[in-house]
Amino acid sequence: MDAISQWIVAIEGTPAGARAALVLALSAAFLHALFGALQKGRHDPWVSRAAIDLSYGLMALPVALFLVPWPTGSEWWIFLGVFMVHAAYKLAQASAYTAGAFTFVYPIMRGTSPLVTMLAASLVFVEHYGPRQWLGVVLLSAGIFLLSLVNLRSVAPSGKPPKRAVLLALLTGLTIAGYTTYDAWGIRTLADPMTFLAWFFVVDSLFLPALVILRRHRHPLPEDMGALALRGVIGGLVAFVSFGAIMLATRLDKVGEAAALRETSALFAALIGWLLLKEEVDGRRLLFMAMIAAGAVLIELG
Repeated sequence: MDAISQWIVAIEGTPAGARAALVLALSAAFLHALFGALQKGRHDPWVSRAAIDLSYGLMALPVALFLVPWPTGSEWWIFLGVFMVHAAYKLAQASAYTAGAFTFVYPIMRGTSPLVTMLAASLVFVEHYGPRQWLGVVLLSAGIFLLSLVNLRSVAPSGKPPKRAVLLALLTGLTIAGYTTYDAWGIRTLADPMTFLAWFFVVDSLFLPALVILRRHRHPLPEDMGALALRGVIGGLVAFVSFGAIMLATRLDKVGEAAALRETSALFAALIGWLLLKEEVDGRRLLFMAMIAAGAVLIELG
């Protein structure tokens, strides 16, 4: 772990760091599409996410206890903030998944966050973006939103979006921007990035399992616990790489760029449905997918 931390610190702010951040952000995007799908299936989305959180918390605990330096002094307050901002995100996300179809609400929440994150990064980290990058993030977000509207037709023939689902998805997008900015600040504040990642997963795993236990009358555990446990373990492994990759990317390069590139997860989700699940893709979907890709290219070239 120490060698990995030293390598990360060594390439911060260098061309090598920028290239690594690009690879990490796109890897996070692909895995985030998979991670989102794992939460929306035959199990209650609250229970599914609780199983995933519990899994990655248990996986991270020995790493945090024995393989990385422990946080010291005021650094523990950073993890209190992690707990609070991610609890808000999870409440909003699970509520959105309950209120609307995954294929509709997921693009809305992911399309909202890039622009808000770039604005927040401009203020918090004094990052500067050129006109092409702003155009790119607008194009990327627009493509994601339009893809959501097309998906709405398949789940609501009337084409009328459910207001509650839309509002919850937009709220989730704002919380995504909030935790991305906060996590970027946290991983930059601690000297050892692996300390932040290990304790992040431990602290972040506490909220939803406890909430589901307290509200078990509303979210009963399924009979097929084996399937739920398997989903939790797979989701936990995916979360390690996905969340870990994007947080490292925000330490190595600009927060806004990494966050925007991560939201190409909507593009990867559409491609997976098209290429692997044999879902139909018409001309409109192809156009909106091209908008997302073009936006990502403009952000990176800018």
